[in-house]
Amino acid sequence: MRNYTAVIERCADTGYYVGYVPGFPGAHSQAEDLADLSENLRKVISMLLEDGEPEMQAEFIGTEELVVA
Repeated sequence: MRNYTAVIERCADTGYYVGYVPGFPGAHSQAEDLADLSENLRKVISMLLEDGEPEMQAEFIGTEELVVA
């Protein structure tokens, strides 16, 4: 079992939640609510892992709030 960090945003046009795993090619999905998005992402990741462990292209570090004057 592995843990992956997903970045989740909400589309202003559709209201859908959109999620992706940074650095994991193809690991992205969308849904109307967060529970469905989590399930969709788990399914996508599981399918991608059937081809073997991916070579991650980036590592999630965190978020930072920026103040711009």
